[in-house]
Amino acid sequence: DFKALAEKQAEQSIKVLRTDNGGEYVNNRFMDFCTSEGISLQHTVAYSPSQNGVVERKNRTLKEMAT
Repeated sequence: DFKALAEKQAEQSIKVLRTDNGGEYVNNRFMDFCTSEGISLQHTVAYSPSQNGVVERKNRTLKEMAT
């Protein structure tokens, strides 16, 4: 599964997951999964990319490389 793969590659367990307020992240199934795995779930404010600056910059770099 993705969680196991991500933890293996990072050599660390997932403790906190920060997401936007997309429907795929704000639902009981996903929230129950995070709770059962001991993952703290944080949501960013809509249209506030500055709250996730590092990720936004990396995504921009990847997008520029792809075009």
